[in-house]
Amino acid sequence: MSQSRDNFVRLAEARTTRVLKDLDLLGNLSNRSNYSYSEEDVKKVFRAIQRKIKDTEARFRTTLQQKEAERFKL
Repeated sequence: MSQSRDNFVRLAEARTTRVLKDLDLLGNLSNRSNYSYSEEDVKKVFRAIQRKIKDTEARFRTTLQQKEAERFKL
């Protein structure tokens, strides 16, 4: 594998693991005997998360589309 691929795999695995762990920790807040929250609070949290996921995914798609657009063939 190339150096840039190795770096991507290493960083993507570490960062994805961290995000998943943080989502587990966020889920711990659902315990109503320890925390008080409204349905609107929950909606706001998940809207923000979903918006960030869409934005991040779009950055990957844009990068791929730009590379495809840069290729010229006759």
